[in-house]
Amino acid sequence: MLDYSISDYKVLAVRWNGAMEKSLFTKQYRVFLERLRKARVEANLTQAQLARRLGETQSFISKVERGERRLDVVELRVFCRALRVPFPAFTHDLDHALSVGERRRSGRS
Repeated sequence: MLDYSISDYKVLAVRWNGAMEKSLFTKQYRVFLERLRKARVEANLTQAQLARRLGETQSFISKVERGERRLDVVELRVFCRALRVPFPAFTHDLDHALSVGERRRSGRS
């Protein structure tokens, strides 16, 4: 279990010298959307089928997958349950994909 104290956050804030991008169009958010769509496809669900499981419209799912509608972490957990993908597994895989992308951009392997 991760345990971050307030002092840990202060250390991270001091080490990180940039503003967090809030755009839907960051490379990291595109990776997230690709992973989310991939999870739906691997679950053999259409957008309409996923929408029914969530009690939403197909249009809602489409907007999420295109990045027109941003998900928060609570909504992502609901998506994972509907996809029958364990939330920790999804976030672990996403973190790994993002880390690989960061290493490639910085020239590290």
